[in-house]
Amino acid sequence: MISRLLLLLAALFAGLPVSLALADDMVIVTAKSSAIEVITQDEAAKLYLGRTTTLADNTSVTLIDLPPGAERDRFYQALTGKNPVQIRANWSRQVFTGRALPPRQADSLEQLRDWLLSDERSIGYMPASGLGDGLRPLLVIGR
Repeated sequence: MISRLLLLLAALFAGLPVSLALADDMVIVTAKSSAIEVITQDEAAKLYLGRTTTLADNTSVTLIDLPPGAERDRFYQALTGKNPVQIRANWSRQVFTGRALPPRQADSLEQLRDWLLSDERSIGYMPASGLGDGLRPLLVIGR
């Protein structure tokens, strides 16, 4: 995982398209203007499973999901080791017991970007090839 992060950073600093460095990786991102500087894989998994709503420093975050599909499934599998059925069951349990609400669901990658840029407390995920201006990678999630 460290080598993937180093590869991403090298590509960013060299001005290379991130898609060349990490074509199949998913990246947890936030707005460049966000105060959120870093997130660990453990923190991300707890957030995206509804086990916590804040980062280790008690920063509250707004989670954003991609629409249902292959990219979302790949993200959850890589981050949590859970398949789509297990993720739906997890969130059903969280909602039913009143522990947590699922992430806000974007209709498209473009809407995800817009929401990230409009809410500095938000984090989302996308294919590394989708990174663009205004967004900062926090964590690379491998295949």
